[in-house]
Amino acid sequence: MNIHEYQAKKLFENYSIPIPEGLVAATPQEATKIAAKYDFKVVVKAQVHAGGRGKAGGVKLLSSSNEIESFSSSLLGSNLVTAQTGKTGVPVNNVLVEKMYDIQREIYLAIVLDAFSKSIICVASEFGGVNIEEVAEQYPDKILTVHADPILGLQPYKLRLLAKKLNINSDLIRPFTALISNLYKLFCDKDCSMVEINPLVITHDNQLIALDAKINFDDDSLFRHKDLFDMRDKDQEDKRETRASESSINYVKLDGNVGCLVNGAGLAMATMDVISEGGATPANFLDIGGGADEDKVAEAMKIICSDPDVNKIFVNLFGGILRCDVAARGIVQASKETNIPPIVVRMLGTNADEGSQILLESSLDVKLIDNLDDARKEFSNS
Repeated sequence: MNIHEYQAKKLFENYSIPIPEGLVAATPQEATKIAAKYDFKVVVKAQVHAGGRGKAGGVKLLSSSNEIESFSSSLLGSNLVTAQTGKTGVPVNNVLVEKMYDIQREIYLAIVLDAFSKSIICVASEFGGVNIEEVAEQYPDKILTVHADPILGLQPYKLRLLAKKLNINSDLIRPFTALISNLYKLFCDKDCSMVEINPLVITHDNQLIALDAKINFDDDSLFRHKDLFDMRDKDQEDKRETRASESSINYVKLDGNVGCLVNGAGLAMATMDVISEGGATPANFLDIGGGADEDKVAEAMKIICSDPDVNKIFVNLFGGILRCDVAARGIVQASKETNIPPIVVRMLGTNADEGSQILLESSLDVKLIDNLDDARKEFSNS
């Protein structure tokens, strides 16, 4: 689960991580009133669950009441399209108005889970304020990492070494290491998958300030953090993904035209690979799981068909706990409530013949295949 920058900064404040002065506004008038506290020398930021806001025009330094009201008016109620959103963008319902600071340096800082080392790591770079992926590609030696000990955490001596590699002034090394330690505590306490500050700035009067804040939480841990549920903003989420999560369906919207209905995450990824190898593009990742019933399969199919980009569907099922005949009846059930485009079906396992027969006897446009090579050929012209 993601949260907004202003919400992340509230958590930062709770963990003694220095943040800019500022408040969130829902109207241009509120934004102007907040800016008056800082002599109208502020930065106004669109609050959306997406990076790349600056390049998309969602962040601006302003210095007059007219500019602030005009810019806030142009953002609020609009959809902001960034490199990390779909083509329709995401709605801007709030803006964050913050005091402008005299910045000397910008640093990238994050605590993340590293799948390769199977540990929590601190990632830092002198190239703050820019896309860290670009830095990693062009200047890999400028990406510094510190691995957290599973028992001792991020040890202070390692953080002091990191500070020296980042050329942090000696009088800021102690507050810098304390900031990272607090960030690590937040990461662990709240079961985060990522906590990022980009940039962490050093001002000309020698202050450390988290100018930006991004936090992702592990969805599987949210049952332990009921307080975080109130921070969820469903307006920022893909409607299909939200609908799927409410039915315990693992669904991720992609940019293609071939819908995928699969049981099992590994098989779902292999299915997407097959579609891509055929020359088409998957429209989604979808795993209905092993214990789905007819209603759940029907809901999954309706979610896929609600995507206007989908003009073909690949049903790739291995019957086990989920029998193929149950899945087939769920697909037929969905066809009574929504229009289903042509379907390519590969069914193996429990009651595969019965499931195939149910689909063939329906009014659906179905083509049965036996193997993934046939599937690849089917999607060569999609």
